[in-house]
Amino acid sequence: MYYIIVNPASKSGRGAKIWSMLKPVLAQKNIEYTVYFSKEAGHVIRLVRELSSTLSDNTSRGVLKLIVLGGDGTLNETLQGISDFSRIQIGYIPTGSSNDLARDLKLCKDPVEILENILSCQKPSMMDLGCLTFDQLSGELSRQHSNAFSAKRYFAVSTGIGFDAAVCEEALASKFKNTLNKIGLGKLTYLTIALKQLIKARKVTCTITLDHQEPIVLPKFLFVASMLHQYEGGGFKFCPDANYSDGLIDVCAVGNIPKWLVLLALPTAFFGKHYIFKGIDHYTAHKIHLETSAPLWVHTDGEVTRKSNSITISCEKEKIQFLL
Repeated sequence: MYYIIVNPASKSGRGAKIWSMLKPVLAQKNIEYTVYFSKEAGHVIRLVRELSSTLSDNTSRGVLKLIVLGGDGTLNETLQGISDFSRIQIGYIPTGSSNDLARDLKLCKDPVEILENILSCQKPSMMDLGCLTFDQLSGELSRQHSNAFSAKRYFAVSTGIGFDAAVCEEALASKFKNTLNKIGLGKLTYLTIALKQLIKARKVTCTITLDHQEPIVLPKFLFVASMLHQYEGGGFKFCPDANYSDGLIDVCAVGNIPKWLVLLALPTAFFGKHYIFKGIDHYTAHKIHLETSAPLWVHTDGEVTRKSNSITISCEKEKIQFLL
């Protein structure tokens, strides 16, 4: 039995079109399933939480198999609703505009082939799970998730504070994004908004503490991306050495670099070559604490919930069971 969650609105309706392609495959293979359609921000969390509650009986040894059709944000909401990761297996069919997880996993472009691989998978692949904790809860709530806020959020791909999260927050509400998605140019949304956010970014300081090491101070900080996978933001290869099952968080810290130089560095990040620029640094750690001099937007897998000036990020090794 498979439980299928579809975000029909992902990539301006592409999610619904892909689901219509997959239904005949399930029927042909006589696959038993129940499908749910997400309706709004936070709905997937509630759906998965209800499904997870069926596993609360300790005498039951069953495993719940979920198939998620949506973008990285839909998968992120799925993670928030899971109460016992040891008894949930996840298949993922990307239908979003960025699809950074699919890019790192090297999933094929054909959703039918992805579905067939999920259905035939005998042994799940184990992936690390990231956990973000808001250490202080003052700060502005996002427009999209003001009713679904939690002090702790999981992530599969990345979390970030500052510039990259501000780009995500604006992109989530962008009508321009929907227009570009319809003509296959959705990636330009992030690049356009990134340029706008870069110009208006104000000077903020940031202190980074990696595990129990001495703090690193960035007096002129732009953003810190903490990543389990290589890509975020629609193909920016911010952490080219990230390994999703090594139990480590890869960190891309951008600070002490002029804005005009960031304009030159951003395009090189598509190829993972941005570390040649002084002021862009790479670190790894099991646990990270970040403090900023002003509250800034924070995202998990591109989903922005609120601003904060103090967050802690940790990694739970090989926590997610993925059907590939």
